[in-house]
Amino acid sequence: MDAAQSTPAPAVTAAALRRAMIAGTRRVIAARDELNRINVFPVPDGDTGNNLASTLGNVLQGALSRRSRHIGELLARIGNDAIDGARGNSGAIMAQFLVGLAEQARNAPVLDARALAAAVRRGADSARSALAKPVEGTILSVISAFADALDEAAGQASSDDPRTGFTRALQRARHALADTPRQMPVLQKAGVVDAGARGFVDWLEGIAEYVEGGPRAMRMQAAPAAANDAGAEIAHLHEDVDPDCRYCTECLVLGDAIDRQALQAALVALGVDSLVVAGSRTRVRVHGHVGSPQALFDACALHGQVESMKADDMLQQQRSAESPTRVAIVTDSAADLPGLLADRLGIHVVPVRVSLDGRDYLDRLGLTAGAFYRRMAASAQLPKTSQPPPGDFRRVFEHVLAHQSGAVYVGLSRPLSGTLQAAETAARAQPKPPACLDSGHVSAGQALLAWRAGELADAGAGTAEILAEIARLKPLTTTWAMARDISHAVRGGRIPRWAGPMVRWSGLLPIAKVRGDGTLGVAGGLLARGRASEAFARYVARRAPVASGWRLIVGHADAPADGERLLAALRTRLPVVEAHLVEVGPAVGAHAGPGTLVVGLQPAPDAA
Repeated sequence: MDAAQSTPAPAVTAAALRRAMIAGTRRVIAARDELNRINVFPVPDGDTGNNLASTLGNVLQGALSRRSRHIGELLARIGNDAIDGARGNSGAIMAQFLVGLAEQARNAPVLDARALAAAVRRGADSARSALAKPVEGTILSVISAFADALDEAAGQASSDDPRTGFTRALQRARHALADTPRQMPVLQKAGVVDAGARGFVDWLEGIAEYVEGGPRAMRMQAAPAAANDAGAEIAHLHEDVDPDCRYCTECLVLGDAIDRQALQAALVALGVDSLVVAGSRTRVRVHGHVGSPQALFDACALHGQVESMKADDMLQQQRSAESPTRVAIVTDSAADLPGLLADRLGIHVVPVRVSLDGRDYLDRLGLTAGAFYRRMAASAQLPKTSQPPPGDFRRVFEHVLAHQSGAVYVGLSRPLSGTLQAAETAARAQPKPPACLDSGHVSAGQALLAWRAGELADAGAGTAEILAEIARLKPLTTTWAMARDISHAVRGGRIPRWAGPMVRWSGLLPIAKVRGDGTLGVAGGLLARGRASEAFARYVARRAPVASGWRLIVGHADAPADGERLLAALRTRLPVVEAHLVEVGPAVGAHAGPGTLVVGLQPAPDAA
């Protein structure tokens, strides 16, 4: 046997693949802003770059941060991390591609040209199968073109070196990317290539740099302009987002033997748009656009344990993209802000987490107030709440700051929750950190301050002006609550334990007030169970300072009739300029209990 015959064919080792994927991931992260800018499909919400960067960033911090001697082991870790961290339509597709690679190569210590081609083909097929309605002219088309070219190269006896096949396949992928506008009129109209497809080619380009240049390619750098991208500004139009499917919804489903096809069929039957069901038999990432996030979460819960839920409002995201000079206003769902005000003023609301009967929910988005009180009444356990994780705030901050001049977060009172701290943690990680303001209130009082901040931002006020006005209004805003049953507040630590026996012995309806230091305390009581709403109105009106006009938010916890009577009674006793009635959400209702009434008062603009 001669020397040529005895020399083994070149192969990709785990160490080389790891370093190449680090280079590819860093290139996508460097191109994040440009990918956001050219994002017009499936909706022009300007977050494809963030989604791909987050998905691959999770892999970078996980599987790619530690060495592995076996290709199969490395790719299995990469696939799991990608599914766990997948965000958005393109991120979920990319994650499924990586899972497919891992499934094909799980027993391979290294990859020769044919093994690489087979793994990429499995990844391409797996990515396509994750979509209920595959669309050409997207990342799918570019992945398929890349896989086709590798197949062709692997079939040629003269191409045993995987680097040769990769170079040819990358060229094919570039051509497929340049062709995406011809396949999709929306891209051609905007003068751009598909953002997800561009991100995949960026990833391949980073890998190619490592293949060609070795360790010197392991650095962050900007990506070159994509073919067919003239740099034109993208028009983000509200009509491109279906109001009936306004929430970009995702979750992770964990189990022992998840049937992805059955789960996909169930979600298709629900009418989920832009559906991606990606993963393996033990971990599945679901992405879809829906009108009711809870319907998607409930369907997923029938197939496994649901974790990592999120539901982003694409209409609000698009409004951010259309308002580059406007300061973004963010609050959390503990502020019982009327939905019509949030929509009108473009206020972003980050949901608090609610746990009931062993399941976690997103306040209002994953569990409406009405559904919460029905389930609470039927449950043997008291519900629990937890602050949003910093990642929930990070997603919102990243999006608004990518498009808008600044951001102000009007947060739940620090002594009542760690929610403000979670927002501050996320804010510190931003290149231009948003201002995080302690409202010193909760529920209706917090909502009044967020309302005023949104109003000022909508009028063109800057960050400093908004912060100054909210600081002025904070001590002038009052939040009152009357509870029919304070056991929830006592057990949750919001009301001292001594108050429980006192209320039971006296028959009083306790009145609580948010104090100047942001804590909640018992302020008095009423002996008026028959006409409690009217008595509560008299109590609040007597203690309200003199003002020429008031803004008013009345909240009720599953007691709409009582709330209407309270609002009507307050109107007769105070000069109310503008008022809203809102159902108290799960974030507050879990502690206040059913039947609770809340009043938030604030001097109307220009009122004395």
